Amino acid sequence: MSESAASDSATIPRIGIIGTGAIGGFYGVMLARAGFDVHFLLRSEFDAVARNGLRVDSQVHGPLVLENVQAYASAADMPRCDWLLIGAKTTGNGGVASVIVQAAAPDARVLLLQNGLGVEEELRAELPDSLHLMGGLCFVCVHRTGPGRITHQAFGAVNIGYHSGPADTATRGKWVEEGASLFHQAGIDSVAMDNLDKARWQKLVWNVPYNGLSVLLNASTTPLMADADSRALVQGLMAEVVQGAEACGHVLPEGYAEQLLKVTGHMPDYRPSMYHDLTEKRPLELDAIYARPLAAALAAGCDMPKVRALYHALAFIDRGNR
Repeated sequence: MSESAASDSATIPRIGIIGTGAIGGFYGVMLARAGFDVHFLLRSEFDAVARNGLRVDSQVHGPLVLENVQAYASAADMPRCDWLLIGAKTTGNGGVASVIVQAAAPDARVLLLQNGLGVEEELRAELPDSLHLMGGLCFVCVHRTGPGRITHQAFGAVNIGYHSGPADTATRGKWVEEGASLFHQAGIDSVAMDNLDKARWQKLVWNVPYNGLSVLLNASTTPLMADADSRALVQGLMAEVVQGAEACGHVLPEGYAEQLLKVTGHMPDYRPSMYHDLTEKRPLELDAIYARPLAAALAAGCDMPKVRALYHALAFIDRGNR
């Protein structure tokens, strides 16, 4: 959707980005360039972004620059938003509920663009019942390179599912479709998901091996795929996550892990988000990506020993890194 097309709409939703890092910054810039009314909440990078704007160096779309960013250092200063996209890491969820409450318009839709399992359940208990909570799974190779600077290497799709809120079944579908439409109009693929828990397990099939092994072996995706031993580790971890999902009642599509291996083998060399968290001495997202899936699978009678070993090794590295 062009900027003029968005301006012609009688009801342009106001969109707030909570956590303007790689994920929030990329999708926020794409939506703002499509003409949507987008407001960005920042912390340490507020001054730099307010002064210099946001820039995405995209290998898909070319250089994307957003000047005169509607940037805020406090949620209390933001206008109330119809949609809130949460790009903050799960490790920072401790204070995100109060930020959402301050920035949310009545009947707002809150879309968690986070990895891992159980992230919606953790946040739901802290939010007013009037807010719609949704999950968004991002399939994108993107990372932050500096204050207000983001590199986008490949992909970009966001799949959306309704988690909880005041809507009935029909209205839930309406809100999910509206969310997908926002992304479509910004040139981003998006589909509605009927089963959010199953979709999160599917995402874990990739996130568990590649995030963890990038930290443990200090390697990006290309060398992980090229070496026979590391590739065998990836395959073994993927197989266990598929088994864990099935134990929890989520049968994944046949050949799904093999499909992910093939896609990863053909995509640009990429260092997952957990690698960047390590190098920048941020907490690793171990609870949502490892501890909760391990606990859920074990409760369903399925242990994942390779995943468990990786989790313990990462926990040791994380403590030493911080």
